[in-house]
Amino acid sequence: MRLLPRLLLVALGSLPASASRAGESITVFYNVRPPYLVQQEDGAPAGLTGTPAQKAFTAARVQVHWSIMPTNRQIVMIRENGGRYCAIGWFQTPERDAFAKFTKPLYRDQSWMVLVHSGLALDERDSLGNVLARPGLRVMVKDKYSYGRGIDELLVRHKPAIAVSTGSSLQMLQSLGAQSVDLIFVSEEEGRYLLANAVSLAGKLRLLRLADMPRSETRHIMCSREVPDEVIERLNKSIRFNR
Repeated sequence: MRLLPRLLLVALGSLPASASRAGESITVFYNVRPPYLVQQEDGAPAGLTGTPAQKAFTAARVQVHWSIMPTNRQIVMIRENGGRYCAIGWFQTPERDAFAKFTKPLYRDQSWMVLVHSGLALDERDSLGNVLARPGLRVMVKDKYSYGRGIDELLVRHKPAIAVSTGSSLQMLQSLGAQSVDLIFVSEEEGRYLLANAVSLAGKLRLLRLADMPRSETRHIMCSREVPDEVIERLNKSIRFNR
């Protein structure tokens, strides 16, 4: 029986340093979504939100473990509050404030736009509200996403036919190109990236900024309640947000 404490010490000593200090580290989730988030060779994120997040954690001297995870799973993990978890690039909404902590903004999107298939009669003089009120319009949204208060409220008010997608942005584009749906919402940055890289869909899609598109949103680091306020404060001091 005297051997047990010694064996336990040997076993603990054989663990990687990051595992033996797991209580001191933060697991940071992200999903690969260019141009916002791309994976670097060392597993750390880069991109419009990935780079400022990575720099903030480094400058704040917060030990992190980067983890690629689907967005729906990120929400579940943070809501369940089973550990010190953060996720990159999320909009701050009242619903999420009820179960998560947020840093100050990392990034603000340039503007909201819509991607539509080329067969939809639409131009930039049309207002978003009038478009959403069109009988039979089919809008595809990402499961459990928010598009900001302005767009979310217009969707509730006008009640277009909604198709909910759990697929990637490219899969949503393919549905749009096949005219299975009529419209999806994108930021200008993501819309232009998608069009530039979806060569097979060239000529089938149009990117438009409608007459009264709501103001663009800010993207934040969202954390579980288990993450100490002191860590959030250190991150806030390290984030450089200029818009």
